[in-house]
Amino acid sequence: MSTQTEPRGGARVHVQKFGTFLSNMIMPNIPALIAWGLLTALFIDVGWLPNAEMATMVGPTIHYLLPILIAATGGRMVYGDRGAVVGAFAVMGAIAGSDQLIADFNADALADWLAAGKAAEDFAELGQVHMFIGAMIMGPLAAWVMKKLDALWEGKVKAGFEMLVNMFSAGIVAFAMALTGFWVVAPIVNKIMDVLGNGVETLVNNNLLPLTSVVIEPAKVFFLNNAINHGVLTPLGLTEAAETGKSVLFLLEANPGPGLGLLLAISVFGKGVAKATAPGAAIIQFFGGIHEIYFPYVLMKPKLILATVLGGMTGVAINVAFDVGLRAPAAPGSIFAVYAQTASGSYVGVTLAVLGSAGVSFAVAAFLLKLDKSEDEGDLAAATAQMEANKGKKSSVAGALAGTAPAAGQQVHSIVFACDAGMGSSAMGASVLRKKIQAAGHGDVTVVNKAISNLDDSYDLVVSHQDLTDRAKQRTPSAMHVSVDNFMASPRYDEIVELIDRTNAPGGAAVADPVADTASSVLDDDAIVLRGTATSRDDAITEAGRLLVASGAVEASYVDAMHEREASVSTHMGNGLAIPHGTNEAKSAINRTAISFVRYADGVDWNGKPVEFVIGIAGAGDDHLALLQKIAGVFTDQAQVERLRSAGSADEVREILEGVRV
Repeated sequence: MSTQTEPRGGARVHVQKFGTFLSNMIMPNIPALIAWGLLTALFIDVGWLPNAEMATMVGPTIHYLLPILIAATGGRMVYGDRGAVVGAFAVMGAIAGSDQLIADFNADALADWLAAGKAAEDFAELGQVHMFIGAMIMGPLAAWVMKKLDALWEGKVKAGFEMLVNMFSAGIVAFAMALTGFWVVAPIVNKIMDVLGNGVETLVNNNLLPLTSVVIEPAKVFFLNNAINHGVLTPLGLTEAAETGKSVLFLLEANPGPGLGLLLAISVFGKGVAKATAPGAAIIQFFGGIHEIYFPYVLMKPKLILATVLGGMTGVAINVAFDVGLRAPAAPGSIFAVYAQTASGSYVGVTLAVLGSAGVSFAVAAFLLKLDKSEDEGDLAAATAQMEANKGKKSSVAGALAGTAPAAGQQVHSIVFACDAGMGSSAMGASVLRKKIQAAGHGDVTVVNKAISNLDDSYDLVVSHQDLTDRAKQRTPSAMHVSVDNFMASPRYDEIVELIDRTNAPGGAAVADPVADTASSVLDDDAIVLRGTATSRDDAITEAGRLLVASGAVEASYVDAMHEREASVSTHMGNGLAIPHGTNEAKSAINRTAISFVRYADGVDWNGKPVEFVIGIAGAGDDHLALLQKIAGVFTDQAQVERLRSAGSADEVREILEGVRV
């Protein structure tokens, strides 16, 4: 899991962020949902210990308490405790408005029912309770309104009146937003939920619900499932559970069977590291409920997604056939959590669904793996890095199984950041990583950068681009290896710091940067262009290279070597920066160390990623590394990047790049 810079406006990133926001409202309140599930399991009239008096808690909890908790959580995410209070009160308007609409609907429906000559006692309530979507809207919305209004009069309230203004403004906003919830949000939410509910009912009535696995299983691997699960399935499931005592919708995503079958198949028919680690991953996934543990195995061999899709469809089909469901969401998706929320009379069906989905997933994955006659065992470390990129954060569980974890008792004291030439990418990455490690108090850990060809097997940990990891492993077989795909902002750096926290005693003596702070004379004014003319990656490399040629720093052949280097491994660094440079073999074409700088106002497409700044590098020795460390500091600071965007002269660019210390 490495965080990569997505192309601006990437739809997947926006959906992922939206899903994460929804998930963050629901997940902290899962214990309350579990408690409500236990209430229903024990005390309703068909529960294990029927008790009419205790069952009186069931209705108010689902109808008022849980939506208020969700709204308060959403409000707190937007504007702290002030937002939580306003959001919690505002949702009462949405709840009351929904109740009124449903009452009116049922009154009209009952009148039509009686007019048709049917018995009143045969009439069942036709409306649905939609307070959960209302809570997920009103909580954040009310908090956002409060935040914006507070900003209007911040610093303008006379001394001594701050508390009065704060209290009354929040009360008035809460009142106004409750009215908004009653008159505006409730009708909209009811319409939306009616459409979604009818859609689910159509799928169930036509035996099409298993098809949802075609969307859900791939979405899980790319961390888009939260938008589906917590944005749609959980609210719909809670509504259904409030009326019928159970919902099959809670099982669409939480079923641990498909992942279990996949990992068992890899344990038997897989190869290399994947086969060795899959049994441990299966235990974590099935019993611990951490489904993301199997995502790298799918990313490593994408065709295996077919196994989880067919396994998921099998599980859903069995659940529907046996008319089973859970009382509340199962989170995390452990078999223990699933059984804890299984409704009375549903245990047989749920068990068969888990076993059936695991069996089908195992059979399909085994078939696909046996068909694969190649000797390529797949790169689990690279796949794990890709999973972190999809997720947007590190995953210590998956990282440990992918080979990041040290042997028992092993400490990390020497780290090398390796790249093809050792003059650009590795220096930038090493600078960022060194800063993080020193900030964590591990001054006894050294971080250097080298070309892969210059590596020896004396380092504790090797960091390299995912496309170069195999080569690095050949040079350093006894070291731990970490793959990254974003040199400037990879979450793998945080994982390395966490690893060192676990293995090393903190507080060692500070170690200075291995490069002296001499950055002068390598960036000439003539090598700074504020309005680049290139419109493609290759043209941008040529433009940066010609500046180096014009300055006399390199021979013309060095530009060809820059293109050759780019063809093997991208020099995109993240955060809008690329640093093209030549291959290790091309150092003979370098006359002196120099750097060129080109800015592109409209950006350049760099293998699908936007680049605004191109820094060409020619490193004869190590005297350019100090400036690269400073540049790394600039591009991890958004304020400095904005200064570069608006810089109007070469002197201003030099001041920004040379004046920032890492």
